[in-house]
Amino acid sequence: MENKQKVWGLGFLTVFLWASAFPLTKIVQEHFTSNPLGFLRCGIAAILLLVIGKGKHIHKPKKEDIPWFFLSGGLGFTLYMITFNTGIQTLTSATSSIIIAITPILTAIVAAKLYNERIRPLGWVSILTAFIGVLILMLWEGAFSINIGLIWTIMASLVFCGYNILSRRLSQKGYSSLEIVTYSMLCGTILLGFWSFESFRQLARANVKHILALIYLGVFPSATAYFFWGKAMTFAKRTSEVTNFMFITPLLSTLMGFIILKEIPNMGTFIGGAVIVISIVVFNLKGK
Repeated sequence: MENKQKVWGLGFLTVFLWASAFPLTKIVQEHFTSNPLGFLRCGIAAILLLVIGKGKHIHKPKKEDIPWFFLSGGLGFTLYMITFNTGIQTLTSATSSIIIAITPILTAIVAAKLYNERIRPLGWVSILTAFIGVLILMLWEGAFSINIGLIWTIMASLVFCGYNILSRRLSQKGYSSLEIVTYSMLCGTILLGFWSFESFRQLARANVKHILALIYLGVFPSATAYFFWGKAMTFAKRTSEVTNFMFITPLLSTLMGFIILKEIPNMGTFIGGAVIVISIVVFNLKGK
């Protein structure tokens, strides 16, 4: 299988799992508060990744790189979980997903500056039209809610951009995708440890539905998806080849909202979704 096909497959699987986190987080937050939820979700993911890593015989991080892993974990997991979980409390899962969708634009700009990654003019046009597709999807009936949750979610997009850039740096230093996500997740969990006592207190009072949803969030949108994301980065020639798949997330989260939360998609879902998918195809074929 060619590297481009691997990037496409891994990129889609990643955003599919991430999209499921939007409605599932709304369900889990019926019981868990934001920061304890972040600790438990990252903790579950870290344990799973450490088990997988031991089986794969991953190398220990070099002592001089440990601060980089704490920075990576602090951005991609600690701060992202705090800002994302706080923001989605006062936003719909659909609105939250459109804000997170600006991450590829931020990442592409930063990567172009730091790593000299060239994006053709048509690539930038594709990014713009994909974001327009996201706007169509979310604004079709004027349902875009603006409140303090919007600010928190913009911050989530910014810190995830930082994680993407640092992942690329750690990959260039010779770490595998599994090593990067495992040690970053572990460091992120350690930094979230401030809320560990409250996390276990809430867990003890949770019902089966919320516990199962929590386990799902830890195993799939966290551990599995981030592993796929890192793997895709190693096959990609440019960071933007992977991050551009995040534009599909709002479409998928809307569809999952219909299945899980019984939200009914409107015509904007289909029109905006078509614009997003076409833009991503054009970007991957002609934009780089």
